[in-house]
Amino acid sequence: MIVMVNGLPGNMAKTVITAAVQRGIEVLPYSLTGADVREDTITHEGIHFSLLHPDTRDTAMEEILKDTPEFISVDYTHPTAVNDNATFYIRHSRPFVMGTTGGDREKLHKDVSAAGLSAVIAPNMAKQIVALQYMLQTMAKTFPDLYKDYTLSVVESHQKTKADTSGTAKAIVDSFNKMGIHPITPEAIEKIREDAPAQERLGVPAEYLSGHAFHTYRVVSPDDTVAFSFSHNVCGRSIYGEGTMDAAVFLQKQIEAGTAERVFSMIDVLQSGTMQ
Repeated sequence: MIVMVNGLPGNMAKTVITAAVQRGIEVLPYSLTGADVREDTITHEGIHFSLLHPDTRDTAMEEILKDTPEFISVDYTHPTAVNDNATFYIRHSRPFVMGTTGGDREKLHKDVSAAGLSAVIAPNMAKQIVALQYMLQTMAKTFPDLYKDYTLSVVESHQKTKADTSGTAKAIVDSFNKMGIHPITPEAIEKIREDAPAQERLGVPAEYLSGHAFHTYRVVSPDDTVAFSFSHNVCGRSIYGEGTMDAAVFLQKQIEAGTAERVFSMIDVLQSGTMQ
């Protein structure tokens, strides 16, 4: 199995490369990068990567495919690049795992499905958190109006470099909305991106301010006599790298079995029972 990890010199791309190397998975020495990145090369895990900028990436990909026609692309770039990158993968018939959040998700799914391309697309690659999402989705389907007239408040904290509101938080809010709370929109999610409130309010350890994901969801009854809190706190990024490689391995197996050509979620990965 071979993967191409896009998004260097970003930290998530580095985390995924480390996870791949630890599993003995071959990583191509190329990575899509942004127009604002000045570097042309970078070394990580002993691999010397050529960074492919938007103006040269199509030509470079044509050359890469001559030598390596089969591989899985993994995307950890920038929210603003999600849809353009998906178009790029479609143009070059590259099955991919989209770990980048943001972008127009409806268009993303529609474009990939219309192209008949194989992909795993999820707002969160951490399998344990995905399991929590699935539990809440199941509750919403099984017990609609479970929290009728309750109110929901959401606080999510990430490192300063995370540009968008958490896709996981948006997905969980959607589940609570379907359980009868006073509906809220993603704009109501409180987004913390500064060190002081992350430490003082949520208790993020200082050594993880540059890489963390702390989420708290609080549901309160109309008369304020009952409250439920759900939280998931992640220090570092390794949990996402491991889940991403589970997704890539899953996608490779689907392709080999001839059962791909569709958009999968991390729930599909969980239900496959193929995770490490």
